[in-house]
Amino acid sequence: MKPRYLFPSDYMADPSANVFGDRLYIYPSHDREAGAAFDDDGGHFQMRDYHVLSIDNVFEGEVTDHGVILDVDDVAWAEKQMWDNDVVEKNGKYYLIFSAKDYNGVFHLGVAVSDKPEGPFKAEPQPIRGSFCIDPSVFKDDDGQVYCYFGGLWGGQLQWYQAPEKYADKGVVLGLAPDRKSQLFCPADVPALPSFVVRMSDDVLQFAESPRDVIILDKDGQPLKASDPHRFFEASWMHKKDGKYYFSYSTGDSHTLCYATGDSPYGPFTFQGVILDPVVGWTTHHSIVQYKGEWYLFYHDCVPSNDITHLRSLKVQRLFYNEDGTIQKVVNE
Repeated sequence: MKPRYLFPSDYMADPSANVFGDRLYIYPSHDREAGAAFDDDGGHFQMRDYHVLSIDNVFEGEVTDHGVILDVDDVAWAEKQMWDNDVVEKNGKYYLIFSAKDYNGVFHLGVAVSDKPEGPFKAEPQPIRGSFCIDPSVFKDDDGQVYCYFGGLWGGQLQWYQAPEKYADKGVVLGLAPDRKSQLFCPADVPALPSFVVRMSDDVLQFAESPRDVIILDKDGQPLKASDPHRFFEASWMHKKDGKYYFSYSTGDSHTLCYATGDSPYGPFTFQGVILDPVVGWTTHHSIVQYKGEWYLFYHDCVPSNDITHLRSLKVQRLFYNEDGTIQKVVNE
């Protein structure tokens, strides 16, 4: 079965799919043409609000747009760039964890709460204490504990990282530094910059601990290096199947969708392979969810917009597992 474009009437991206009750809800970011110049820090992505879509038949059902569930004007601490978000339910409340830039130009994670999965959501007056960066994914384990995975190389993480210039003659070029003038380098034999994982407080409003690195190991049990094409880049997602934790993410500068598996929500995770080759557009940002006995991969590409300033459209297709639990590679037709 070919992929389905879920919502052709608008440009949306970064879909976080979740099942609440008997319905599947998709929480995307909302692309718009803001006239900002393209840059490697994602400054042209000037999203200002979130919608939620829902459906009860993935390939044939009507997609319901429940409208705006949170606008940047309703978030006291956020100035702009309402990027990726995800929602988790706990004790009958729904918690939207989102990333946005504050008035100092720094990305943080925020929380907004609703009594219904379709919102609207009311934002907390301050961002999560100690939070930083982008691309939150929220995972509730079987014991009810909630974990947040987040991180991204461009657009957030580099504001906390400067590689020493002494490595410039033998390192790996990562791109322009935040000052937009000098190159960033990293020695090829050091571990790749990681994603992060943190357990949330019982009320899902704060971190319950300091964020930990999400370590991805190669088949020899060594952490992936900065030079590895399968290193983490952004777009963390966690799902669980048959007691195994699957950490999936968009890779390096190639934007391949890869995954690694582990025995704990904290990892470490062992690299397993590629799920999807790079799509047309900016990163292979995705989510994986089981609904009515079938597994689905949600993602986006820029084909309908002809890649104009990276306006993206939501897609979905079936995902299949082998008997040993590995994921079969998907073809983006």
